[in-house]
Amino acid sequence: MSYTHLTEQERYVISHLKVAKFSLREIARRINRHHTTVSRELKRIKAQYPYSVYWYDWTHPEALKRRCQARHYRRQRNSRLVRYVKAKLKVQWSPEEIAQRIRIDYPNDERMRISHETIYRWIYLDAVGKGKLYLNLRRSHKKRRRQKRYGTGRRFLAGRKNIAERPKIVGERERFGDWEGDTIEGKKSSGYIATLVERKSRYLLASKLKNKKAATLTCQGIKAFTIVPKKMRHTLTVDNGSEFAQFKEFEKKTGLTIYFADPYSAWQRGANENTNGLLRQYFPKGSNFKDIMEKDVDKAIRILNNRPRKCLNYRTPHEVFWKAVRGALAT
Repeated sequence: MSYTHLTEQERYVISHLKVAKFSLREIARRINRHHTTVSRELKRIKAQYPYSVYWYDWTHPEALKRRCQARHYRRQRNSRLVRYVKAKLKVQWSPEEIAQRIRIDYPNDERMRISHETIYRWIYLDAVGKGKLYLNLRRSHKKRRRQKRYGTGRRFLAGRKNIAERPKIVGERERFGDWEGDTIEGKKSSGYIATLVERKSRYLLASKLKNKKAATLTCQGIKAFTIVPKKMRHTLTVDNGSEFAQFKEFEKKTGLTIYFADPYSAWQRGANENTNGLLRQYFPKGSNFKDIMEKDVDKAIRILNNRPRKCLNYRTPHEVFWKAVRGALAT
């Protein structure tokens, strides 16, 4: 439904019918508006001018002034609200904590209301004027940082195949040879580990990466698949990270068909996510991957591939996968 502001003529009708003590629903019916529109209009004026009578000749000019002013500036005219926000910022309350707590401290005062986004705007505008309010934020940023939306913009790779195009048999785990891929990160700038998990057997391939460049991951991924027979390479499902930008080269060298999961849908690569969690037992978050050798990664892979899994009836991924390999090669 489209939204339009009340016109001067509509305010004229409201003012006269209000004086005549018509109900809000009847007033709304006569101007062909919803009754909540009329209610909000009257409440807004009463809150600002509690002792004035609603009348069109001054309420309409006031409304026109409000349209030209951002809402957060209107809030800044409330000195009591501004003092409250600044006081809480100085004791390192977050904008969200302030916005929610003020409702508890002033449950019946509608003028003491503010959103956390408005508080952030005040802080960033204050920083532009050389103010110091931003220092009370947890990360002390002077301005809003650009958000990198997962799987959007240039990170949506050209020519990619979406998971919706993936054969149904993959989702049913009815065959061997369907894989999921991802990376886990160590301490900032210390390196990564690429993980590749076979969906049905949970068999893990992994390799240490010095960086997250597409060329690095592609080279190490191709190398990891050299031990896997071609009959066990059908599909690979990955996320939309830029490290998979050279997926065409990956497909060409491995024979796999690569599909990309939907943004914010880690559950579509559940086997991989679960295995990454197991791998974190050996390489916890925040670990300095510069201190980790390739042999350390290989050791963790051997342990996980030879650990019994409940989902495999307590057989190991190594047993299940290589038994399937021998069966595939025999046919």
